[in-house]
Amino acid sequence: MSANIAEMERRRAAARLGGGQKRIDAQHAKGKLTARERLEILLDEGSFEELDMYVEHNCTDFGMPDTVIPGDGVVTGSGTINGRLVYVFSQDFTVFGGAVSERHAQKICKVMDTAMKLGAPVIGINDSGGARIQEGVASLGGYAEIFQRNVLASGVVPQLSLIMGPCAGGAVYSPAMTDFIFMVKDSSYMFVTGPDVVKTVTNEVVTQEELGGAITHSTKTSVADLALENDIEALLVARDFFDFLPLNNREDVPERPTSDPWDRIEHSLDTLIPANANQPYDMHEVVKKVLDEGDFFEIQPGHAGNILCGFGRVEGRTVGVVANQPTVLAGCLDINASKKAARFVRFCDAFNVPILTFVDVPGFLPGTAQEMGGIIKHGAKLLFAYAECTVPKITVITRKAYGGAYDVMASKHLRGDVNYAWPTAEIAVMGAKGAVEIIFRQDIGDPDKIAERTKEYEDAFANPFVAASKGFIDEVIHPHSTRRRIALGLRKLRTKSLENPWKKHDNIPL
Repeated sequence: MSANIAEMERRRAAARLGGGQKRIDAQHAKGKLTARERLEILLDEGSFEELDMYVEHNCTDFGMPDTVIPGDGVVTGSGTINGRLVYVFSQDFTVFGGAVSERHAQKICKVMDTAMKLGAPVIGINDSGGARIQEGVASLGGYAEIFQRNVLASGVVPQLSLIMGPCAGGAVYSPAMTDFIFMVKDSSYMFVTGPDVVKTVTNEVVTQEELGGAITHSTKTSVADLALENDIEALLVARDFFDFLPLNNREDVPERPTSDPWDRIEHSLDTLIPANANQPYDMHEVVKKVLDEGDFFEIQPGHAGNILCGFGRVEGRTVGVVANQPTVLAGCLDINASKKAARFVRFCDAFNVPILTFVDVPGFLPGTAQEMGGIIKHGAKLLFAYAECTVPKITVITRKAYGGAYDVMASKHLRGDVNYAWPTAEIAVMGAKGAVEIIFRQDIGDPDKIAERTKEYEDAFANPFVAASKGFIDEVIHPHSTRRRIALGLRKLRTKSLENPWKKHDNIPL
């Protein structure tokens, strides 16, 4: 018996050593942690239970039978984050550069299949050179099996990808189909074709960082949701983020104790809106003063800053927040903002997360670049997302809500459950100046008449009471009571029941 136990321990030690101490040291020299060290930080202490530690590749070509390492380049299993179950896989760059083989892929697929059966989220840590060339099409088949699981798991269990090294070629499509992607600055990158191929084919000279680094993807492309400073920060932020997520699409949102009173009054909100309608203010202040302890976990803060998306809590329960940001492009909706918010709204709807929408939007951004870029179709994505959404929706119009953008931003007409407005709200087809110049075109040459007409229009429409008189606004509220009103609304809406007509799936304007 003791000999058997000794053999088991020997094999375990070999698996834990991965590609060997020399390669582990090389990983550390790059400022990166190993696959197992990452899981130690991500998961609760002592909670990790490994699966398939002894799996080996089955390649018989190119001398591969002479190089067999237990685990085959990926550490898989389950654990807990703050006591809640999660399934994980962590690619090991010290073993064949983390390259994906058939067996490597099978390990990942087993974890994902189990997570879907049990209703637990999946977190994947990507650090791989791509497909294992020696295995040829078997490796590509392995990737496709993972892709299929990503699609089947979408909307069933939350999926989070942590990119902590190279992720190139076909490998990028698995993270791209997950719900959220966190990257690490200066040590991770994602691209379909690398700088050398780009130079050969297009003659463009570009660095890895410029082409697919964390800053590029978290600001320009929106592929990544966050760019973190190093492995440790990324893993700790992932732990915080995990606490906001339901375990699956049948579970309610998580709840944590809070000492923040549900009826807390915020008098500073009464004076937040500037007297000049063209002067911006920071919508972050509104959002943070409404949420528990001012805790707002923002998604894609570096991309499409004219709209804010993220998670917070009210009475300890997770909510999703979408808010126009007047300090960027005056809060206009454009292509990037529409796509960013639409995807976020659809995630919240898939996982039963109530949505709070704060509105200050003068319309869609004008210009040839926007029109030629397809603002019509991209703007429709956000409209579509809100319209199909069946979770509780509470909307607060703080200032401008003009034109079609008023409709899009979770209006009563898109089945908004509770629609509030502050007294400073202006709900109209367009701003007073533009409206007067169209309606009273004949008076454009007379500044006094135009000024008079503008004041008439403002008095009639630059307020929330016309919309309220038609039932489009449920109540005009004191800004200072916003948190209390939202908390009460969310309490009532916990038993909301709404289903869309049966369909195989919708056809969102992609």
